[in-house]
Amino acid sequence: MNKLKKAITEDFSSEENIEKIESIIFAIILEHIKDLVFLMKVDEGQLRYVFVNDEGVRHAGLPDHYGGMALSDVMDKSTSLHLTEMYRTVIELKEPYSFQDQVQLSDGSVMFGESMLTPILNDKGDVIYIISVTRDISDRMLERQKLIESEQRYRSLFDHTNDSILSLNLNGTILSANPAAINLFKRVTISITGKSIFKLFEQNTAETEKLLTEASEGRTFETDVKLAVKSKEWHLHLKTFPIVLNGSVQGIYLFAKDVSDQKRHEALISHMAFHDALTGLLNRTALEKHLKDCLSSDAASVHALMYIDLDRFKWLNDTAGHSAGDLLLQKVSDRLQSIAAPSFSVYRHGGDEFILLFRNTDKLEATSYAKQILDLFAEPYYLNELVYFVSPSIGISLYPEHGISGEELIAGADLALYEAKHQGRGQFQVFHFGLHHRSKRLLDMDSGLRQAIENDELHLVYQPQINLETGATEGFEALVRWESEVLGNVSPAEFIPAAEESGLIIPIGEWIMEEAFRQLAEWRFEGFGDQCISINLSSKQFQQRNLPEMIRSLLQTYQIMPWQITLEVTESALHHQKEASLVLKKLKEIGVGIAIDDFGSGLTSLQSLKTYPVDLLKIDPAFIKGGISDGKDAAVIASIVHFAQSLSLEVLAEGIETENQAEWLLSLNCNRGQGFYFSGPLLPSEISSGFSCSTKKAP
Repeated sequence: MNKLKKAITEDFSSEENIEKIESIIFAIILEHIKDLVFLMKVDEGQLRYVFVNDEGVRHAGLPDHYGGMALSDVMDKSTSLHLTEMYRTVIELKEPYSFQDQVQLSDGSVMFGESMLTPILNDKGDVIYIISVTRDISDRMLERQKLIESEQRYRSLFDHTNDSILSLNLNGTILSANPAAINLFKRVTISITGKSIFKLFEQNTAETEKLLTEASEGRTFETDVKLAVKSKEWHLHLKTFPIVLNGSVQGIYLFAKDVSDQKRHEALISHMAFHDALTGLLNRTALEKHLKDCLSSDAASVHALMYIDLDRFKWLNDTAGHSAGDLLLQKVSDRLQSIAAPSFSVYRHGGDEFILLFRNTDKLEATSYAKQILDLFAEPYYLNELVYFVSPSIGISLYPEHGISGEELIAGADLALYEAKHQGRGQFQVFHFGLHHRSKRLLDMDSGLRQAIENDELHLVYQPQINLETGATEGFEALVRWESEVLGNVSPAEFIPAAEESGLIIPIGEWIMEEAFRQLAEWRFEGFGDQCISINLSSKQFQQRNLPEMIRSLLQTYQIMPWQITLEVTESALHHQKEASLVLKKLKEIGVGIAIDDFGSGLTSLQSLKTYPVDLLKIDPAFIKGGISDGKDAAVIASIVHFAQSLSLEVLAEGIETENQAEWLLSLNCNRGQGFYFSGPLLPSEISSGFSCSTKKAP
């Protein structure tokens, strides 16, 4: 104030002019200042308005005649009492006093104000005036409130999110951690604040340095790390964010998420994608990938691929059930993985097929490993209460000699495998390009079989069945032959398995049955009498629902007596005992005979025969061949004959080739026989034109 007085005095000499200039200056200040200025008179405990600048009048909503009015005259009671209390504080202290409050204006809006109350004392030291200067701080308060709310939101997010959050300085020291982070890392350390993340992630130093470097330079970064404590491990996904204040990075936020379950799930999915569910071996998808990688990365080396198929596995599956088959596949997988070789992988290619890939292996080594595999299968498999011998057939192809791609190697090994089976099973065969001719023959055979009936290429021959005691012929077994226009005479041992695999055995079997019935009718018409014929049924024919009805129809069509027909079924067709018993019962109701073919080669127990309406057991030729010299085979035959007699069943021995065999079987009370010792299969014309036989009379 003195400075203002001094400045004015230097330019204006008269006191009147000085006071005039002062009044103008103060008028301008009071008129244009945005603060609210109130001059209040202390009047016997009341505070009365003396002067209020225009901004104060407008905000307080004062009337033009506000002079002399008390606070209680212009505002509500609560506000009046509050302000009076503030003014009384100044009166008592006789010193300036400031406070902040919230005021509702005349228009209903709310203003946050910061007021400075300054007392004016008289000569006696009493406060007679109080000047109140109130500044509108609403904007500042709103910003502050927003800042507080933002802080509360952040704190709520920080404290309650499931993600673990760490606040770090630029050196990587942990400044704070939310509850989720404390809970996550308690398995590593009790106290986390104040520690360095290099200590926390000491097993992942490189990743930790990268996190800090990127964040310090203002970039986000994320990575996965693995922690291990006391032989337990878990995986974390880490992500850092720079804390930027006033344009510079002042700190780092680190988010950590436990992704151990996700990693385990991904690992499981990956394992399932490349492994077989039953055996745990690598699967076909893995084989394709590994072959591609092996042949591209190690193309200069020699590699061997083996294709393995289990002999007669389908027979086991059909006879003992799928659970036994699955158990065998698991045990086979274990044996294949026990091969003594430096670098190989085992894959289940599907069903009972396995593929082995031997890296850096030549032909000599591959054949050595194949022999080792055959030796591994010499020991029996114990399938619960069942003891089972199984042999593998093995096809081998070599890279790059037999192919430069995985597809070529697999195709070559597959051809070699088929050749191994064709040559007698239980052995191995190395691919050679001549096998392509064999492959073409298979295609020609499949194509030819589809037209064999239509082209009249099939015919039946009949092998006599002899009474060993009298030497009389008691019937014939119908056997199919194929004389192809393209392939020539094809052995049944070759085309019957092909027909079964393709499903053509059904129409071929139906043709055989009808042709046999027709032949019986023709013989009767020629005066040859009512002969008996045995007809083989494949497993697929036996499963046909219309089989009994078809036989009834053929008997009626050709006027054949049921006792003239014996249906031969294999043991594999009887693997479902309940269903098999039902079918056999329906066939017996027709009156035809039932024989079990190749008995002793399968898993049908002697006890289970009690449940089947069977008339005849045909002993497997393998037992006959070694029966005289092999004590075990002889014991099996003797047991079969003895048990069959106890059930009033006939027994027929197949494959009799010598007089000694015939006499020996007769000594065991085996009453019927069949084989080249008596006669090979005969054409119908050979039988009707003079073959010596006796006719079985009707019972």
